[in-house]
Amino acid sequence: MSKNLDKYLYKNMDKEAGLAHVNHRTKIVATVGPACDSYDKLLELVKAGVNVFRLNFSHGSHEDKLSIIEHIRNINKTEPYNIAILGDLQGPKLRVGEIENNALEVKPGDILTFTNEKCIGNLEKIYVSYPNLAGDVILGNTIMIDDGKIEVKVSSIEANGDVKVMVTLGGILSSKKGINLPDTKISLPALTEKDLADLDFIIAQQCDWVALSFVRSVQDIVGLKKILQDNGSKTKIIAKIEKPEALLNIRDIIVESDGIMVARGDLGVELPVEQIPLIQKELIRKCIHRAKPVIVATQMMESMIDRVKPNRSEITDVANAVLEGADAVMLSGETATGQHPALVVSTMRKIIAEVEKKEYRYNREEDLKPQPHSPSFHSDAICYNACKISDDVGAKALIGMTQSGYTGFMLSSYRPSSPLYVFTKERTLVNQLSLSWGVRAFYYAEEDSLDDIIYDQIQILKERGFVNTGDVVVNTGSTPVDLHLPTNIIKLTKVD
Repeated sequence: MSKNLDKYLYKNMDKEAGLAHVNHRTKIVATVGPACDSYDKLLELVKAGVNVFRLNFSHGSHEDKLSIIEHIRNINKTEPYNIAILGDLQGPKLRVGEIENNALEVKPGDILTFTNEKCIGNLEKIYVSYPNLAGDVILGNTIMIDDGKIEVKVSSIEANGDVKVMVTLGGILSSKKGINLPDTKISLPALTEKDLADLDFIIAQQCDWVALSFVRSVQDIVGLKKILQDNGSKTKIIAKIEKPEALLNIRDIIVESDGIMVARGDLGVELPVEQIPLIQKELIRKCIHRAKPVIVATQMMESMIDRVKPNRSEITDVANAVLEGADAVMLSGETATGQHPALVVSTMRKIIAEVEKKEYRYNREEDLKPQPHSPSFHSDAICYNACKISDDVGAKALIGMTQSGYTGFMLSSYRPSSPLYVFTKERTLVNQLSLSWGVRAFYYAEEDSLDDIIYDQIQILKERGFVNTGDVVVNTGSTPVDLHLPTNIIKLTKVD
């Protein structure tokens, strides 16, 4: 037994709270906003089932975000949780400007003028935050406003840079509503000036994940990754899939990213809505195949912003994401500005738990086996067979060790039946792995003999109440220990 094991045992922590928090394997991501930005409310959400907090950089100041980050870090220090922080960059989000009296009725057949000159919008002119609109659109292009509630088509492009559009689907237009250009390849960079400033903050605060909005090509990810590497940042990248161009480049984007978010809001405006369910299903499948965490996001429990019960369709939506194998499901306005943040989280957790307790799980054998052409084929095979052995013997724990996170993500991707625990000496990974399906991560830095390491890991789990005397556990690891090789061993142990 390692002589420093005591520092890894959590004797003063709430064991029951820790156990309750791992009852759902599909993780919950919650957006922080005015409805839940205090320490007590954040802790309430964690106890209800939140694994990852999303900070939306489309709203709020850095000062606000700093206070929230400090609260989350304090929760991680004093409670038996490892909650990750996801910084979500706004990206090149296009919007209309201020509208006169904040309400302008537009009717089919109306001709509107979009301009780059800031003004108070009316039926004569409306400011659009897109300097190259006239250069990118062509006649006949569709422009969607306010998530598709209003639709216009480009009727003329003026020499002064104004764009005239004809309303085809009318409605009430209010200030700052978003614009989507489903027919247009926009020329804006993936990272705006605001994004770069926000990214500096995210790097400085050592957030666990950063989400890049409106990804169009793999080069968007490469550019962000270079900035992180140049700054010595260990923050991992989530690519938000919400543009049609991303789907054309999806294989390379998944390979280059650390994870994917199926951002159904803008994706459902940019593409015919009937295509979204199968796109979601296919993106989840592809991410599992590459051992990359995948989040399903947008309007999952939207009705609970002001209600205490979800719609039946929302219940089914969450359940289907679980059944399809998503690593995580995400809440946006429901927790950020809703009236019942903790209730919506606990409701989502109950839906997840109900689906998972029926022992339905994503069938890894239909979709994912070690690939001989993979550069990590041998360690992939170890992870795959460790999952099979743990299933065969009914192991109470499948235990992995990782330095890069790869083994943790790979074990998770096989969706094992046994509870999955991952140990790492990289502190950043302890929280980052909270996004992955089924993973409970622990910090552990000892490097004695492999036997001592495995003994310590089992004792830590025993101390926390995750395993008991007589249980069978399966460990993965690598030997010789001091060479830090890829995973190359499986060991089966009966707990003393």
